[in-house]
Amino acid sequence: MKKFAAILTLTLISFSSYAEDIAPAELPPSPQIEVKTNAGDLRMELFTSKAPLHVRNFVDLVNSGFYDNTIFHRLVSGFVIQGGGYDTDYKMKTVDKVIPNESGNGLSNRRGYVGMARTADPHTADTQFYINLADNIALDPRPTRWGYTVFGRITRGMEIVDEIGYRATGPGPTPELAKDVPQEPIIVISMKMVDEAPIETSEAAPESE
Repeated sequence: MKKFAAILTLTLISFSSYAEDIAPAELPPSPQIEVKTNAGDLRMELFTSKAPLHVRNFVDLVNSGFYDNTIFHRLVSGFVIQGGGYDTDYKMKTVDKVIPNESGNGLSNRRGYVGMARTADPHTADTQFYINLADNIALDPRPTRWGYTVFGRITRGMEIVDEIGYRATGPGPTPELAKDVPQEPIIVISMKMVDEAPIETSEAAPESE
C-alpha cells in the first residue's frame, strides 16, 4: 500500500506540472464532437470537469485534424471498438506527449462510454480511444491499480457503433496488427467540435462501482 501511495504522489506531481500547460476553462463543460465515418455519423459528448487533461488533449487533436482519415483498427465483439492510432494505409500515427491517468474521476466504462487506450503503464494515453460495446467495469480503477480513463460518451449513433461491433475481423496488413482488425476498413472521415447544446438523455453519467 505504501508503494501505491508513493506512485500516487509522483503521479499527482506529474499531473500538476502537466495541468500548468493547459487551460480547461477555455473549453465548454460538455464539448460536442461530430464524428463522420464511412459506416455512419456519431456524436460524442465529452466531460471536461471529470477528465480535463484527456478532454483538452482530445479536443486539440480533433481541431488539428489528427483523427481525419484514420481507422478503427481494433474490434472485439461485445467489448470495444478502438481507433485513433492508424491512418487508412495502416501506418501508425504518434504524438510526442502522454496524458496522466484520470481514471479515478467517478466515471465508469459502461456501454456507449468513451475511454482512452494505453499500455500497461497507466500514464501512457495519447491518441487512441475506444468505445465500450458493453458494460466493461473490469476496466475501471480499483484501490490497488489504475483503470482506463473514461472521458466521454456516445449521444447519437450508438446503433452504428453496435453494427460495427458485429463486423468480421482478422489479421491486419502489418505485424503489430495481428488480430481483431475489421476486414472492411472502418474509416473516420473527419472529426470536428460543433457549437451545439448537449443532447438531453435520461441516462446520467454512471459512477464507478
